[in-house]
This record gives sequence, C-alpha cells and structure tokens, in this order.
Amino acid sequence: MTTPWAGFQAAESDFAKTVQERFQQFKHQVLATLRRDGAPRVTGIEVDFRFGEMWLGMMPQSRKALDLRRDPRFSVQANPGPDTTMEGGDVRVGGHAVEVTDPAVISRFADEVQPPEPFHLFRVEVTEVVRTCVEGEDLVVQVWRPGSPLRTIRRRTDDSAPREDRENKEDS
Repeated sequence: MTTPWAGFQAAESDFAKTVQERFQQFKHQVLATLRRDGAPRVTGIEVDFRFGEMWLGMMPQSRKALDLRRDPRFSVQANPGPDTTMEGGDVRVGGHAVEVTDPAVISRFADEVQPPEPFHLFRVEVTEVVRTCVEGEDLVVQVWRPGSPLRTIRRRTDDSAPREDRENKEDS
C-alpha cells in the first residue's frame, strides 16, 4: 500500500513535519534504488518538498532514473550531517517513485526550482517512514506505514525487551 506525501501529512502531521525538517537540514541525501540484476545502487540526490508532494529530480538518463523507471521501489535517507550528533535523528522514507510526464507539472516544478534541464521528475508514493533517535537512555524508533498508526518502539542498550508506547498501539 502506498500514499502520496500529502496522505502521510494528513495521517501524521507532526511526524511528517519532523521528517521533512530533517530532510531539509542538508541539500544532499542518499538514495537507494535497485539495479537490473537486483543489487542495490546507492547514490546522492536532492529531495524537494512542494505542492504537497515529496519529489526526486535527477539528470536525464542517469543510472538512478533508469533504475526507477524499471523498478520504482526506493529508499531515501536524510543526510546524517557533518558529525556524530545527527540532530533530529536518522530519517528514512521508502516507497515507489512515480515518474511525472505531465508538461504542466514539470514546467511548474522547473519554474520554482530552476533545475538544470532537461531532467527526470519523480513524485514519491510513501510505503514507510522511519525515524531513529536517542532520547535519554532509550533508542527510539518511530515507524509509520499507510493504513497503520504511528508506532514508537523504545530500546535500551541492556538486555531488556523493547517497549512500545501504549498511546500509539492499535486497538485489538
């Protein structure tokens, strides 16, 4: 199941804001796509948020664009930053990249972003959003998937079992 970025924002507005802000801390992020033989390809990318969508733009005929045209599955991770603080946590979005071919949408995007032309433009359909951070003694993992509530799991560095925040658990 996938949802557009706006669907994620509607379902979990605070979490979506945190994730977007984390991606916007740095210009360059890391994109993982699948090569023709199924092996992962990891490359740099700029992620853009506008018009209620998350966008991936890339040079024409780049390997990552060709990968996404063949298999739209991807994962993009926010740049961890220049040091070990990783302010805002470690954030990753997984999903399907939908190539945009509508000249009006491409023109509107180009007018605002002014990327080198020509370019490929992909709109993100989200399948999973994950944020990992440290809060006090806990490693905190937040996971959201379309159709499910936000889950928050807390782990300690000792042998104790992970704990899930009750307010985020689905009713049984």
